[in-house]
Amino acid sequence: MPKMKTSRAASKRFRVTPKGKVMFQPSGLRHNMENMSGKNKRKQDGERVLAPEHARTALRLLGKR
Repeated sequence: MPKMKTSRAASKRFRVTPKGKVMFQPSGLRHNMENMSGKNKRKQDGERVLAPEHARTALRLLGKR
């Protein structure tokens, strides 16, 4: 059986932790941030865990499952 190709778009958006969680960066931090409060900006930065119902699709795109 041939190898499964990784979706290049998915590989740039998601990463998988050693335990199998799918992490992603939230949107909204590219421009127009002068209108956003500092509290809101701090809340947006960093990575978040993708919901399990979406993680299955992301893992398939990454060729992990």
